[in-house]
Amino acid sequence: MPARTPEEIHAMLSAAFRAGDLEAFLELYEPDATLIVPPEGQRVSGREEIRSAVAPTIAQRPRFSSEVERKLEADGIALTCVRWRAVGEDDAAVEMEGWGAVVSRRQEDGAWRILLDDPMTRG
Repeated sequence: MPARTPEEIHAMLSAAFRAGDLEAFLELYEPDATLIVPPEGQRVSGREEIRSAVAPTIAQRPRFSSEVERKLEADGIALTCVRWRAVGEDDAAVEMEGWGAVVSRRQEDGAWRILLDDPMTRG
């Protein structure tokens, strides 16, 4: 099920993390999207590079939460600023948090997908 609003993308990312569902996570990104991967800040582009970079974290099924702090939207493009946190099961293995920015774009079918994702804008 695609995201119908820019804000809904963040709820769906959280659900994909919690479920360990890499495919659902990747579907939220445009095919040529770019992601900055925490905690090292590696820049990856395209779903295959994103898959390789985030698979180990998603496999741990961290509890992921996010809160959209701001949104700026015009002409089918949106910028959302988010505070997020990821904690592994039993509070082990994964523990990250920060402030991020996501640029998403409305697709022809009305769904929203991520074009640019930098979860490390500050924090």
